[in-house]
Amino acid sequence: MVERVIATDAALQLIEKLKERHGPIMFHQSGGCCDGSSPMCYPDGDLIVGNQDILLGHIGGSPFYMHKNQYDYWKHTQIIIDVVDGRGGMFSLEGVEGKRFLSRSRAFTKEELNDLQV
Repeated sequence: MVERVIATDAALQLIEKLKERHGPIMFHQSGGCCDGSSPMCYPDGDLIVGNQDILLGHIGGSPFYMHKNQYDYWKHTQIIIDVVDGRGGMFSLEGVEGKRFLSRSRAFTKEELNDLQV
């Protein structure tokens, strides 16, 4: 079955490093201003998820949430979390590593969309 959110090998390696350092972590992509449209990584529970946040799945065993307004734009795509060099959001855990998480995407095929509960 196709997943709504996946991560590259590089992102999964960084996720493991962050979990070793910080314990359980979580991801959230809000679509807000500034870095809000980037995936942000927090210690699990540091960000209170609301009823407008949708759990898209797990990457590296960590939950990945997206705000409903942002999801409405991305619901026809598979989110692919990658990592690149550089500084991202100042509150995101990976910043001190000189890395930042980045969302890429690809459109679902018609068959994949049929398999998903949209």
